[in-house]
Amino acid sequence: MKDFWNAMADPTRREIISLLQKHDMTAGEISEKFDVSNATISHHLKILREAELITSEKVKQTITYSLNMTVFQEFLAGIAAKFGKGGE
Repeated sequence: MKDFWNAMADPTRREIISLLQKHDMTAGEISEKFDVSNATISHHLKILREAELITSEKVKQTITYSLNMTVFQEFLAGIAAKFGKGGE
């Protein structure tokens, strides 16, 4: 859970998550949305992968990134269990 919070603490990583909610994207497509170096985007993607918030699939020279909904579902289930399902 610590990795989740660390990964989500950065606004650029939150924006990447937001982009991937719409559709899967390559690293190049993600980089085009930001005014930072490709190396910086690569670093953010690495942190998101390590936190298991995103997955990657490499086909030939192209890596496509996807949102890992399982992690978000587990996070929300943990929050619901901690605070009560009905807000109790």
